[in-house]
Amino acid sequence: MADNKLINPGTDNQPAGRYQEVGPRGGTVPDGKNVMIDQGDRLPPTNKPGDKWVKA
Repeated sequence: MADNKLINPGTDNQPAGRYQEVGPRGGTVPDGKNVMIDQGDRLPPTNKPGDKWVKA
C-alpha cells in the first residue's frame, strides 16, 4: 500500500484514486471492498463498522 493513513468512511475531499478497505488497525479484511473515487467524492461505507480505508 502506498500510504498507510487510515481514513474513516464518509470522509470527503480525498485525492482521486483507488482505496482499499482495511480493519480498524490497518490489517487486511477478507472480502474487503476496493473503490475508485474522483477528486472531491466521499468515501463509501465499509462492509463492517469500524473498518477504514487506505489509499492503494
